[in-house]
Amino acid sequence: MTDDLRRLVYYSRNRTSGASGAMDGTIRSILAASRVNNARVGVTGALMFNAGCFAQVLEGPSAAVEATFERIQQDERHGEVSLLAYDAVEARLFTEWSMAYVGASKADADRYGDVADASGFDLSRMTGDRLCAVLHRLALDEEAAAA
Repeated sequence: MTDDLRRLVYYSRNRTSGASGAMDGTIRSILAASRVNNARVGVTGALMFNAGCFAQVLEGPSAAVEATFERIQQDERHGEVSLLAYDAVEARLFTEWSMAYVGASKADADRYGDVADASGFDLSRMTGDRLCAVLHRLALDEEAAAA
């Protein structure tokens, strides 16, 4: 077991709003910033976003994961941040940064194209393990589609 490898899973209510063009730019900027900023500090994971919430898995050294999560809690786009799990793990599920937009309708999937998935999800039934599994499945689906 890697001495300091941790996995943190959380979701938060989304405070982002605006016209469709502004939302599109915001979603893409959030996804891009998550990939760049978190990878820079050695944190990998996956981000899922829709009009109502953010859901994310962070994996990496404990100090880096904790600092990243603190930054998320201070971000004005996040509200009601709920920690679902924070555990020591033997290996990363997400060796690189993954991202998915998960919409609840075909219109959302059509609108966001390359980052869309119309599967939807129900946070009221999610545990840390279940949310992590959903994000892992979405990432595997994206990898298969890209191959």
